[in-house]
Amino acid sequence: MTRFIIWRLALMIPTLLLISIISFVVIQLPPGDIVTSTLDELLADGMEASEEQIAALRAMYHLDAPMPVRYLRWLGGMLRGDFGYSVQHQQPVSELIGERIALTVVVALSSLLLTWALALPTGILTAVKQYSPLDYAATVLAMLGMAVPNFMLALLVMWGAFTWFGVSIGGLFSPAYVDAPWSVARVLDLLKHLWVPMVVLGVGGTAGMVRIMRANLLDELRKPYVTTARAKGMRYWRVVLKYPVRIAVNPFISGIGVVLPMLFSGDAIVGVVLGLPTTGPLLLDALMNQDMYLAGSFIMILSALSVLGVLISDVALAMLDPRIRYD
Repeated sequence: MTRFIIWRLALMIPTLLLISIISFVVIQLPPGDIVTSTLDELLADGMEASEEQIAALRAMYHLDAPMPVRYLRWLGGMLRGDFGYSVQHQQPVSELIGERIALTVVVALSSLLLTWALALPTGILTAVKQYSPLDYAATVLAMLGMAVPNFMLALLVMWGAFTWFGVSIGGLFSPAYVDAPWSVARVLDLLKHLWVPMVVLGVGGTAGMVRIMRANLLDELRKPYVTTARAKGMRYWRVVLKYPVRIAVNPFISGIGVVLPMLFSGDAIVGVVLGLPTTGPLLLDALMNQDMYLAGSFIMILSALSVLGVLISDVALAMLDPRIRYD
């Protein structure tokens, strides 16, 4: 296991390097750059800039250098902890993304925990009570959960809260705590607002995992070792929980590497709809304005978290299931 972990950590280096190259090239593909976007906004306001001023701006932000040179400068800065400078926000990128990355991780992990807490018992009950009213009801709800987009569910939740209770549930903080320093009161305020994005992002994943758990557990319940255990006098629920569930739960563990990227990517539109101070809205704004250092830094950090999630799921799966060995 130790050798496997070291090998996977070593593989993360070329993986992230390849992701950084692809991300940087893709961000550069649209015509123009952050300077041209800024000049377009100035022209829309009736202001103009001379050719000398444009050239000075491009030189200031190293946009006049060839793409390989800009990539190496950006990569070298990230290795030193310097993610570059956001032209749009006139701030170092590291000052912009720190809290947003942390809040994104909190929202994603809380949604993942909600997914497990709901999908595991529901999947077990629907498999054990196959073709019962509970099974049919859970199937209908799962299909609805997978069919309704997250942003649509967010709009429905906001509309329902405002229509029926007269409250606005957007954001992660109350107005008094939006720009306040971190304290116990701000953490408690965050927990009061966290349930909305947690539910919105967790519904789709819960619906899919319920179906996976149900299907896997049904396969295990039909195997001879379950019949043998029952014939020896073991109680039904003890047999189910001790043997088939332990095997059928594997997709939950391996799903960390799949669900986490889905939660991070789904945060973008949901974050815009709910007004969340997470990475999604700022990343979308950076891509639209071609703020390459800000967008590239977000993509790299989220990619690193996703790769790390895959590693954690593999290690946890091997620890849970003794049949799995990474030799």
